Amino acid sequence: MGGSAPLPSEFRFIRRHFSALAGEGALGLTDDAALVRPPKGRELVIAVDTMVESVHFLPDDPPDTVGRKLLRCNLSDLAAMDATPLGYLLSVTRPHARGEDWFAAFAAGLRDDQAHYGLALLGGDTTATPGPLVLSLTILGHVRPGGALRRGGARDGDDIWVTGTIGDGALGLRVLRGELADASGVLARRYRLPEPRLGLGLGGIASAAMDVSDGLVQDLGHLARESGLGAWLDAASVPLSDAARRAGPGWLPTCLTGGDDYELLLAVPPDHEAALRRAAARGGVPVTRIGRFDRALKGVEVRDGAGGTLALDRPGWSHL
Repeated sequence: MGGSAPLPSEFRFIRRHFSALAGEGALGLTDDAALVRPPKGRELVIAVDTMVESVHFLPDDPPDTVGRKLLRCNLSDLAAMDATPLGYLLSVTRPHARGEDWFAAFAAGLRDDQAHYGLALLGGDTTATPGPLVLSLTILGHVRPGGALRRGGARDGDDIWVTGTIGDGALGLRVLRGELADASGVLARRYRLPEPRLGLGLGGIASAAMDVSDGLVQDLGHLARESGLGAWLDAASVPLSDAARRAGPGWLPTCLTGGDDYELLLAVPPDHEAALRRAAARGGVPVTRIGRFDRALKGVEVRDGAGGTLALDRPGWSHL
């Protein structure tokens, strides 16, 4: 009999859930690779994150929020380098038992956020596994030549600033695990849906930056180490949301080390403070000074606001 051969199951899966997400350069998700051209005179920025079920998201998290979180975590990496989104690649390692309805909702979440943030799917890969579900997203962005913010640019005497509030993501995970109450729902939402701080225009203002994903203290240690400096952090100055404050002071160490904030951690020369505040005000993002880089220190010293230091069991999350 004539006619086209039926699509293999993998291609039916891709067409059903992801073809509508494809953008220019994706070639309809039918070729082996995408064709991507960054805007003229711009450098390409590439980052990748992987999320594993029961490690980076909970099995009963709404699938649309899983898709949106995956995209937003990668967008946060672009924000940390002062880059503009261009597109993304998606890899799905699918357990046999994971149903089509789950992926339909997952793709719907991606569709909503890619429309909001101005980018589209370019390609990716799918494969099967006995479990768990593994999702990997590679993001592409662009930045002016030489303009990407790096981790190693902090200077002695630079102030340490953060955007937004710290600790909500870590506390939100505890809420979803039943370890903490939060009638407002703010903390769980912040865990499931971080806010990438794109478009602030921090190039020429900050001397170094990264996003806070593995814990404020640990990530500050990364910035300090890559810059050949030490740093001190005033725990009392770290901005907490009303929901985090209601949890009580006993949760402060979790806020400082728990991760999942996806706020920006910045090294800013003191004479750039006014420029930082103007950029943050234009973007509608609060910023708070929480410490300083100091070559006389080794590592990160967490001060308790009363002349002492705060002892922490661990600085943050470890992936290995």
